[in-house]
Amino acid sequence: MKRSSVRRTRATTLRRPSAVGVSIPKLEAPDKVTGRALYVDDLRVPGMLHGRTVRSTIAHGRIKRIQLDPAFDWRDLVVADHRDIPGENVVALIEDDQPLLAVEEIRHADEPILLLAHEDAERVEAATRAVKIEYETLEPVLTVEDSLAKRALIHGDDNVFKEILIERGDLEAGFASADRIVEGEYRVGHQEHIYIENNGMIAERTPEGGLLLRGSLQCPYYVHHAVLRAFHLPAEKVRVIQTVTGGGFGGKEEYPSMIGAHAALLAWKSGRPVKIMYDRLEDIAATTKRHPAVMRVRAGVRRDGTFTAYDMDCVMDGGAYVTLSPVVLSRGAIHAAGPYRWPAARIRARAVATHTPPNGAFRGFGAPQTQFAVECHVDRIAAELGIDPLELRRHNALRIGDATPTGQTLRESVSAVECLDRTAQLAGYPARRARFDRQNVAAERAEKSGRARADRRAPARRLRRGIGLALAYHGAGFTGSGETRLASVVALDLAPDGRPRARAASTEIGQGTTTIFAQMVAESLGVSPGLVRIQTPDTREVPNSGPTVASRTCMVVGGLLARCGTRMRERLELFAERPLRGDADFRAVARRFLGQRGELRLEEKYEKPAWIEWDDEHYRGDAYPVFSYGSCAVEVEVDLDTGETRVVDVVTAQDIGKAIHPVLAAGQIEGGTLQALGWALLEEVRWKDGRVWNHQLTNYIIPTSADAPPMRVAILEHPFSGGPFGAKGVGELPMDVPAPAVIAAIAQATGRRLDAIPATPERVLRALAAGAGR
Repeated sequence: MKRSSVRRTRATTLRRPSAVGVSIPKLEAPDKVTGRALYVDDLRVPGMLHGRTVRSTIAHGRIKRIQLDPAFDWRDLVVADHRDIPGENVVALIEDDQPLLAVEEIRHADEPILLLAHEDAERVEAATRAVKIEYETLEPVLTVEDSLAKRALIHGDDNVFKEILIERGDLEAGFASADRIVEGEYRVGHQEHIYIENNGMIAERTPEGGLLLRGSLQCPYYVHHAVLRAFHLPAEKVRVIQTVTGGGFGGKEEYPSMIGAHAALLAWKSGRPVKIMYDRLEDIAATTKRHPAVMRVRAGVRRDGTFTAYDMDCVMDGGAYVTLSPVVLSRGAIHAAGPYRWPAARIRARAVATHTPPNGAFRGFGAPQTQFAVECHVDRIAAELGIDPLELRRHNALRIGDATPTGQTLRESVSAVECLDRTAQLAGYPARRARFDRQNVAAERAEKSGRARADRRAPARRLRRGIGLALAYHGAGFTGSGETRLASVVALDLAPDGRPRARAASTEIGQGTTTIFAQMVAESLGVSPGLVRIQTPDTREVPNSGPTVASRTCMVVGGLLARCGTRMRERLELFAERPLRGDADFRAVARRFLGQRGELRLEEKYEKPAWIEWDDEHYRGDAYPVFSYGSCAVEVEVDLDTGETRVVDVVTAQDIGKAIHPVLAAGQIEGGTLQALGWALLEEVRWKDGRVWNHQLTNYIIPTSADAPPMRVAILEHPFSGGPFGAKGVGELPMDVPAPAVIAAIAQATGRRLDAIPATPERVLRALAAGAGR
């Protein structure tokens, strides 16, 4: 970032910590900056083959014939297809509809059909071009509109993977009591994760007749489960280890199950270790992306700005197979009304099938899509009523005691208004908004009168400024009864050298898990974070603490580890018959304990708080134990002749309960904010006949460090009683707010409102030409 500052406010006094709330050096940083950290492509296994995937070139059709070109020398090549899978030909996830390798039907471009392996990477690459596949080509369904129209049936009898209906209050009475009904339609497109490290896995057979897999991944137990199904092996015969991982953002939640099973199949057939490492083109073309969505909103409001009724119809494009679409849709639906009081609300959400590569998890998990729509709609309401957008949000924002559309009463840690006010204050929002209005009017008058051309001091380009503001909330942890079903388990034991060792399947993917786990365990034990060892996620060594997703790592898994730490300290102090005093004393007592009593290992399992009640069938009740809140103000400069938008300044205030590591928390917020700015302005996956055609970093444009605007981050701390040291989730919240703030800022700058992102220069110019009002 060009400039960043972290400001913290504290609403409730907490016990002064020694390890938590301190920005210690990141524990894994020395290995990464010195090159000692080994990523999957750094690993070399004796006898290893390189695996490649032969994929479909059409979006929809049937395989008629596969031929290995007789002119190519196939000796020493390993070739595997669906018939070589010893178990089930499925990518085990929510539904068993996605094959590991296509059998006959092709549902999307770049669908895996055949696997090849050879010890020479160039030779196996050449072999992929010597596979000839003859298809019967069928008309693909590539849009949600065509899917709903059932131009071809892909899933069931209506192409709908999942439908959710949330209803609260009397909707018709709500609209009847309104002075005005405001309607709008909003669209968001795909977004590619662009983690720094591409997907990759290594698989090898073990002497015991099982499989060992290592790779870049977020959820080792997902891969473990998928490989068990594909090979019909008992759990103890499959071992999955996470290698150092260069980013995920959700893109390595479910997809490593596919790559892992592919590498394992080649290893199984060849008897040799196999590495599959995607290059950037293959990674962008074939792997999951953020779900595009079309959202129609109808809202009832009174003249004074009071919201009376809210009705959203949301359709998400799930792609060719179910994957995680029902869960993404669920989170999108629950957040669809934003952090506002709606006396009556109805949210209908559907995820539908198309003949495009399956979409999946991405930071925010459906919530950025729907909150983009509701925030844009709030700005539209403000414009129609002539009320300042900030005041309209303050008037309707959730407070303690209010209820969400699922009927969840908010009991504590509700900070929507404070986030708004803090953001507005730091951004100087009212003053800047008024100034930009005056300046834009003056510039337009000068241009029309010709004075601008005569004034040599005037800018050569027709530039306009605007500032926009948005508000959002984000549930921490899995939705509804998800945490109960996961029943996550963690462990804390004593290593032989007397150091505490934390065991969890939650992965470090750049966000700071290793460091904050060490801090929370250290705090509960009364030692320094440097004393705590963090076990590498390895399914043979760590219990299943659930996936590294859903802003749950710190609040849920970290909380379980902290409880283990408290119990361990109690056990050791009881053994020593006195309080422990620092690192050296802890290790001395621990070694004495190990010598006299043997192993000390403590486990904690998630248990649902008694007050949480959730009805999965009707989507009623406590969707999350708590929400985090965030607000963001974005200032932009728009060139009226080129349509280019430049972000000038960003301010964001986010309440995360407790910043376990303030610098890492601010880094999460800054990174997520920049990722959201890319989604809002630059990132557009372009398609041709169902295939991604801009699958390179030369034409899929993301913001670089040079594009990052100055950011000011304010961390607010309204502790949650159920979180470790008060912490709530932080990972996904920053993704929710910048995009609608950008659209609002462009609207002020240009007088034109866009209802779709990314706000590329082409879209801005079209809006200017169309003359759509703001």
